[in-house]
Amino acid sequence: MQQENKICQNCKQEFIIELEDFLFYEKIKVPPPTFCPDCRIVRRMSWRNERTLYHRKCDATGKDIITMFAPENPFVVYERDYWWSDNWDQLASARDYDFSKPFFQQFRELFEKAPLPNLANSNTINSEYGNHSLDIKNCYLFYASARCEDISYCAGALDSKNSLDLYKTLNLIQCYDDTLCGDLNRVFFSYDSDESVNCAFLHACKNLIDCLGCINLRNKSNCIFNKQYTKEEYAKERAKYDLGSYKGLTDFRKKFEEFIKQYPRRHGFIHKSQNCVGDNILNCKNVYMGFDIFGDAQDCKYVMHGAEFRDIYDGYGVGAIFSESYEIVDTGDNATLNRFAVFTHSCQNTNYTYACKNSQDLFGCVGLRSKRYCILNKQYTKESFDELRTKIIAHMTDMPYVDAKGRTYKYGEFFPIELSPFAYNETIAQEYYPKTKSEILEAGFRWREPDTKQYKITLQPQDLPDHIKDVQDDILNQVIACEHAAGGCNHQCMGAFKIIPSELAFYRAMNLALPRLCSNCRHYARLAQRTPFKLWDRQCAKCGKEIKTSYSPDREEIIYCEACYNAEVA
Repeated sequence: MQQENKICQNCKQEFIIELEDFLFYEKIKVPPPTFCPDCRIVRRMSWRNERTLYHRKCDATGKDIITMFAPENPFVVYERDYWWSDNWDQLASARDYDFSKPFFQQFRELFEKAPLPNLANSNTINSEYGNHSLDIKNCYLFYASARCEDISYCAGALDSKNSLDLYKTLNLIQCYDDTLCGDLNRVFFSYDSDESVNCAFLHACKNLIDCLGCINLRNKSNCIFNKQYTKEEYAKERAKYDLGSYKGLTDFRKKFEEFIKQYPRRHGFIHKSQNCVGDNILNCKNVYMGFDIFGDAQDCKYVMHGAEFRDIYDGYGVGAIFSESYEIVDTGDNATLNRFAVFTHSCQNTNYTYACKNSQDLFGCVGLRSKRYCILNKQYTKESFDELRTKIIAHMTDMPYVDAKGRTYKYGEFFPIELSPFAYNETIAQEYYPKTKSEILEAGFRWREPDTKQYKITLQPQDLPDHIKDVQDDILNQVIACEHAAGGCNHQCMGAFKIIPSELAFYRAMNLALPRLCSNCRHYARLAQRTPFKLWDRQCAKCGKEIKTSYSPDREEIIYCEACYNAEVA
């Protein structure tokens, strides 16, 4: 078997399937893909709604709940604790397989009948507003986070406390507006920085104490704009920059952004890893096109946001002892051989599942727990399951699903985007691959108009006090217009926002100015700091070595290979 060039049936661009890819597909018994890697990423992401939440009623108890499923959708949604109980029959939605219909049509019909948990959370205490998180206490508007306490407006925060506005961070305490950082205490407005204390505006720094506006520094203290000061000099110079003033904060941010342009960036962060290509990879081996992999991954391709997995292709939000799986989203946790799975945990040998837990030998199932040998939520014996499964796989080839744009879905393709329970702009696809409404509709995907908010603006952002010391407690009663509200931004702008008590206390304690943007627009500002889930061939700006980097060739940053970068910052 040789390398093969294919044309993606979605974007019509050429992509390559390597020999090692064919060996993987053969190992887990799936055919090779007909969509290119980029289109497969978008397709998977369109099935994960992290940050768009709604009010609706639990269909079992009538209780008011928060959910990721918009209330007008024809789904049966249960409050999570009830969904996990034994008070309802999981198999009541079961149906016979109909060989006169495509498989994916039948899966969608099942999806509209099988009860779904309202959110993808586990073990949350006093933390009603968040999703895709576990072990959370006293948190507000948190997403894809774990083992956190007293955090708000965070996405991808792990093991963090008493912090606001974090994105993809690990072990942060009393921090604010940090992106892709780890092991920080009282550090604000920083990117790709680690092991630092009492700093602000760091970029690619490590082990700093009492520093402001620095880039590429290691093991330093009392520095401002990379200039070394004595402790006394630093205190005097630092006092000139008051981040409690919104004008002072804005002016400093502009100065810092200009300052860092003159310094090189590393082509990617790949730490303590062997034979890895991608960005933000830690303690891994043989990972290609990996992004945000937080440790112990091996022999994987096209994986993002996870840890502890082996032999995985095409995944987002995966890990916790997970192996030999393909085309998965929010899947893993002591699991193996999960093919085409979403929100599926602790399962073995499954195909096309959503919200299934602690089960094995499933095909086309939704919302099952502790089950085996089920197809479309119907129970079978092992023998009848194996026989029908083989027939369905053949039927998916003989009668493929064809979407509105003529794209065909046989066995081996992930769920079609048009069958997702979420509109494109409700999902993380819109965060990482943003599209306008017209672009979404033209692609054959679904767009959901944002709900009309029932509030009255009581304060414009320009009327906020400039300095946090001048903010009175009555700010908690104000509905503040977002600065982007009138501009038609594509950041799912909420239009307005409120300051919550713990947030105000934090700004006061840390002497930080009040924000002028809603939490969604602030989140998108952090997203804009990071590079995309894509690699380009470039040359090191210093030695000319060929490198793969997530910095596109048209960007203005100076990009160095690993060796040249390390020599520069050592």
